[in-house]
Amino acid sequence: MDVIKLLEYLHEILETSAKVPMTGKVILDKNETLEIVEKIINYLPDELKKAQWIVEEKERILNESIQEAENLKKENLVFLRKQVENHDITKEATERADKIIESAKKNAKSITLGARDYADEILNELDREVTEKKKQLLLNLKSELQGFLVELDSSIKFKTDVIKQNIKELRDMK
Repeated sequence: MDVIKLLEYLHEILETSAKVPMTGKVILDKNETLEIVEKIINYLPDELKKAQWIVEEKERILNESIQEAENLKKENLVFLRKQVENHDITKEATERADKIIESAKKNAKSITLGARDYADEILNELDREVTEKKKQLLLNLKSELQGFLVELDSSIKFKTDVIKQNIKELRDMK
């Protein structure tokens, strides 16, 4: 007999036993009830061992399945990456990207050289203008200085002429 049948038999004994009025209690045959309980106790360890083994085996199989699924997943990812890398579209896209990068580098270099040439041209023009303005300034200064010197000379000459005339007048007064 297995444990379930013994428990069902014990249940039947409880249901069919004489009842003590107004207490909800029943009268049992002690020897018969103890005998059934002992059989259940003796039988349970084997059942529990089997149940425990089944649970452990289930856990082991489940863990192995999960690990195997993870391994398959990793293998599939590696395989898919290789497929994508080796695919013609990926190769074409890589080649096209390389060409675009190369073209962009050439354009950047061209723009850099153009900007350098433009800056050089602007600086040379500025240098020419500064040199020209310097020459004009020096010529203007020379011209103004010559005019000032001529004016100064004529002013001094006029004053010396006046002084000479005064000296002459003083000498003539004697």
